Amino acid sequence: MTYVDGFVLPVPTKNLEAYRKMARKAAKIWIEHGALEYKECAAEDTKKNKYCLNFPTAFGTKKGETVVFAFIVYKSRKQRDLVNKKVMADPRIHEMCPPDEMPFDCGRMAYGGFQTLVEAVKK
Repeated sequence: MTYVDGFVLPVPTKNLEAYRKMARKAAKIWIEHGALEYKECAAEDTKKNKYCLNFPTAFGTKKGETVVFAFIVYKSRKQRDLVNKKVMADPRIHEMCPPDEMPFDCGRMAYGGFQTLVEAVKK
């Protein structure tokens, strides 16, 4: 089964285009180094309901922020570790992500690696 790195972060809505540009560059780097998929998704339908917590509430988004849900898919945990090592050694990733110029607050980003439990793909 595949392995997935997942991210959730609030991004100031006014910075979404800058975030998209940064994410496109990052996607290219991850795919070049072996990731199977790279997706960045902006929240669109996050209305509160009585059955579950919505993303804006869970992540404490403020007025003028959009929740981004992102994930990168790998063949396995071992392959993920190899890909991420290559990505972190790639100078392009550091050039595009100067800490003082990020279009979001890195301290509010949630991240984790996930072992796939169920996998279904339409063929």
